[in-house]
Amino acid sequence: MKKLLTILLALAMCFSFAACGKKEVTVDEFRQFNAETYGSDCTTLYNNALSDFYKIYSEAKANNTDMAKRYADMAIAEAKLMEAAVMMPLYTRGGNYAISRIAPYTVGSALWGTDADRNDTLVVVTDFITKEDRAEMREKYNELKGTGTYMQWAKEFLTSKGYTIKDSYTTTYNGEGQTMDALATSKQADTDLVVDTYAGLLRYDCEGIQQPELATGYTVSEDGKTYTFTIRDGAVWTDSQGREIAPVTADDFVAGFQHMLDAQGGLEWLVEGVIVGAHEYIEGDHDFSKVGVKATDEHTLVYTLEDATPYFPSMLSYNIFVPMNRAFYESLGGKFGNDYTADTQYGTSPSTIAYCGPFLITSQTENNSIVYQLNPKYWNAENVNIKTFTRLYNDGSDVTKAYNDAKAGVIDGVGLTTNTTVLAKQDGLFDKYASVALTEATTFMSFYNLNRLGFQNFNDGSVVSPQSANDANRTYNAMQNVHFRRALSFAYDRASAMAQRVGEELKLNALRNSYTPYNFVSLPEETTVKINGKDVTYPAGTFYGQIMQDQIDADGVKITVYDPEQPNGGDGFDGWYNPENAKAELDEAVKELKKLGFTVDAEHPIYIDLPYYASSEVYTNMANSYKQSVEAALGGLVIMNLCACETADQWYGAGYDTTYGYEANYDIYDLSGWGPDYGDPSTYLDTMLPEGAGYMIKCIGMW
Repeated sequence: MKKLLTILLALAMCFSFAACGKKEVTVDEFRQFNAETYGSDCTTLYNNALSDFYKIYSEAKANNTDMAKRYADMAIAEAKLMEAAVMMPLYTRGGNYAISRIAPYTVGSALWGTDADRNDTLVVVTDFITKEDRAEMREKYNELKGTGTYMQWAKEFLTSKGYTIKDSYTTTYNGEGQTMDALATSKQADTDLVVDTYAGLLRYDCEGIQQPELATGYTVSEDGKTYTFTIRDGAVWTDSQGREIAPVTADDFVAGFQHMLDAQGGLEWLVEGVIVGAHEYIEGDHDFSKVGVKATDEHTLVYTLEDATPYFPSMLSYNIFVPMNRAFYESLGGKFGNDYTADTQYGTSPSTIAYCGPFLITSQTENNSIVYQLNPKYWNAENVNIKTFTRLYNDGSDVTKAYNDAKAGVIDGVGLTTNTTVLAKQDGLFDKYASVALTEATTFMSFYNLNRLGFQNFNDGSVVSPQSANDANRTYNAMQNVHFRRALSFAYDRASAMAQRVGEELKLNALRNSYTPYNFVSLPEETTVKINGKDVTYPAGTFYGQIMQDQIDADGVKITVYDPEQPNGGDGFDGWYNPENAKAELDEAVKELKKLGFTVDAEHPIYIDLPYYASSEVYTNMANSYKQSVEAALGGLVIMNLCACETADQWYGAGYDTTYGYEANYDIYDLSGWGPDYGDPSTYLDTMLPEGAGYMIKCIGMW
């Protein structure tokens, strides 16, 4: 927070106007941005909107011993988060038709971390896999999962069916990323490009079992607070040309952890309250000897936790725990602790990172291609399925390019949109090869900006808001009202918007109704919790979503996040869209806003800015669907301004690339989402913590 306020003071004169008034501000007043009070303003707004969530969640998170009660209380806290309507769940990945040469379930299958983004274990064939064969493989996977035999079975099955397995894989990417330093970023756009260049202590295999990687094993102390890992002998670091630099040692994990804390790339908060001394180090006590990460010798690494944390091993598959070669980093100007500076060559190109993973980046041409080759010094090189891996640039402006490239064998798979589904049917590919892609745990959201201060993109001045100061002030005050925010959520016909992307038949498949997926965890044992003062006992195996729904029902808010009668429980149906509920909530909001001096009617609507990617036909259609459903359901009392972003960079600049809440240039933003980092609901809920501790809290305009 101190760092943030310093930056704000320096930038205060850059803002011409902003809607940072309090509730009592009238339409005749409009306050200038005040850097000195920004933090306290955010605290006030947060408490007004999310105090119920924060109180219950803080108590739940403090419970690291009774996991059943922890999960149940977190579900109750998330119910309060959903009721506050500061954001609205949209959808997850998958659920669309796809044609692919990639065998199903041949990547890490854990719902969290980055192992599912790694590509060396993929099984890829030279022809598209038929939907019948894919269905048989999915069925067999469910039978074999946990036995360690699926990968070999998949290869034998494909060969027996006449497919030819190849050792190359080609896919697409849509941006260069901002850094190749995996420890100094919080953006998937960055980690996607380098995740195959490094290895971690442990790794989830394709059957969801955590296996040894750079550690051969570990022990846990009796009190659950000390984890001791044995580092693999023979693993080495190389440069981008495959020349050996040094052996991998325990100190590499110590150096990586310190660098991650120094760089403050946005995920350091994940280890606060977990690793001893991490919070104090982040706050400015740069004596790293107090932090609970030690190398007691070259092959022994010890983590000391503040408290027993049963899900700690699941955190190790995330990029914040990967190693870094200390000497290589320092050779490029890297420094630690009080001497740390971001002004270094490390992570600026493929030649300025060291490699201990399965691939080397051997070629990179901006906005064209990135080529990865097998790292022959990788400790497990003999078991790598893919020897050459290529990413080809595609900004999405041509909606048929990826399909045509997949058909021609340039890339190895493609998700089908409404347009390309038609082409696939015309080309005779659809009936034989198209199957519905699996969904996953990432949740994309519409975020509502409760403290808007940016009215053009912070980085280049593009995407200028059409709102006047008076419009912005009215919108700001409306956004403080929970009934107004619920009205926006109930008014959005998400299924119709998704139909623009995947067609009518599949429009419900990827819809998600909560932030944490309903089935992300279930109760390991029976537990009793209080819902509005009443004891409720849940048996072992109860889904997280069921408890969330019971709290929402008890509070009388008309949201459905879980329905056991639905085929997928909490996904695959729209539990929010209801024009009648939207109108009722808006009526209540109009009454409350009138008491503050604001008239909301057809002549005085509330204006809402939504940035969208105008160069994409699909995203343009989705934005127009969003606008039409909201304006229709709310009877013209809310007008949605579609703010055109001519390039993907402008769209990202409006929200995704922002660091602080005051940079967010929108009232609603529907590009960002969150994927889980480890196997506990806190991986989602921590992102909404106050005082800048939560990574996604900036998306609602705070900190």
